[in-house]
Parts: sequence; C-alpha cells; structure tokens
Amino acid sequence: MKIAIVEDEYLASSYLKCILEKQNILPVTEIIVSKSVKEAVVVFSENNVDLAFMDIHLGDGKSLEIFEKTTVSCPVIFITAYDSYAITVFKHFTIDYLLKPFEEAELLDALEKFKKIKNTFNTDSAVQSLVAIENPDTCKIQRHFLVNHGYKLISINETEITYFVASGKHLFIYVNSGNSYLYNNTLTDIIHTLDPFLFFKVNRKYIVSRNIIKEVIKHSNQKIELILTVPAVESDPIIISKKEINNFKNWLDQ
Repeated sequence: MKIAIVEDEYLASSYLKCILEKQNILPVTEIIVSKSVKEAVVVFSENNVDLAFMDIHLGDGKSLEIFEKTTVSCPVIFITAYDSYAITVFKHFTIDYLLKPFEEAELLDALEKFKKIKNTFNTDSAVQSLVAIENPDTCKIQRHFLVNHGYKLISINETEITYFVASGKHLFIYVNSGNSYLYNNTLTDIIHTLDPFLFFKVNRKYIVSRNIIKEVIKHSNQKIELILTVPAVESDPIIISKKEINNFKNWLDQ
C-alpha cells in the first residue's frame, strides 16, 4: 500500500511517517512526503496512491488546489488545526480528520476507519468539505425556502419538503400537501446548502428527504430503487445513481 503525506511542517510529517511505519493495521510499502501543493500535484499525477494525509494549509497554497490541478482518487484523511466548526463540516461529508496536535491512538483509529470506507470514498465529498472550510458562508444550512405563490410569497420550512426535482432548466420543490413550487436554483447547487442528514441527491433529477423513504428495493448491486410515501413526479421508478449507491447506504445508516 502506497501512502502520500502532504505536510509542510517537518516535525509533523516525520511524526506521522514514524507511526505509519511501525503500525500493523495496514501493510505499507511506500510513504511519499510532499511539502507543497506543487510537489503534491506531481506525486498524485505520477503515482497510484492508496491513501493520503493532507494538511489544509501549505506553504504555497491550500490543499484544495491539489484537487483542482490533478486527480486525487484515493481516500483522504485531513490534518487540521481548525476548531469545532470545521470538524462539523468534515463529519457532514464523512471525511476523516486528525486535529493537531493528535495522538498516536487517534491516527490508528483513522486507519481503522480507512479500512471501512476505502471502497465508498467519494472524491467530490473531499473537495466539498475543503470548499466549505475555506468558505464558511457556503456551508450554512438553509432551513427555509422563499417561493412565489400567486400574489404571495411563501416561506417553506425544510420539514415540509418531500423532494426537490429538476425539470429541464427548472427546479421544483414538492411539499407534504402535494403542491409544488418553482425555486430559483439548481439541483447541483442547492444540495450543498441542505441539511446533509435530512436530504440526499439520489440522481440527477431528485433530492429526497429521509422522511419520505418508504422502501429501498435492491434489484442488483448496481441497481437500487426508492419507493416513497408520496407520489413521485413521474411514473418512472426512482433509481439511485450507481456512483451514489454506497454513499446512499452510508447515509441511511446514520
């Protein structure tokens, strides 16, 4: 197993490398240390890395820039000195972290978690968690949604919403009463403002509320259908996107 450490503090990277070399949870064959965004981009471009440890802030930039300049397809364990707010963000996106200064036991726990999540890791989630850390305002959860209804403006509470549906270039909010409202946003953007425990983007058309899932039917490992407690917009079954199946299972298991 090849591990990459992206850390610009020599003592921190040496401490981490020492623990990784002596632990017996994972069979480590090589550890590559990068001290900058520039070096890390080269490492991930030229190597098949199985696991990465990344500090958030580096001497020449931020870890987010690595994701923008090359493909990082392995699970990432972030190393951070951020406060409890940042930790909440990491938990929302199910990304593990090590809060500086960390103990050896904490690192070993992170390695154990890696063994469990390595097959369900979503790189997009890692990027989103970094974006949320660097732009706290984008991470605020939206609880109410203002919509037009005739000559009135209505504020819809998140608990009233059954699902969001994309139809062409438009986004609609459906509520418990069965009514729907046009909302000025997109499915891709709005998912990042919603409570990640309550809502899940199952495919390119639907974001559904946890509260309206009646049944989950497994047709195969690559095809899972949702049955809702309310009528769907169309007669076609709601199928979970293949790339989201493992993430959906983890979400349901919260």
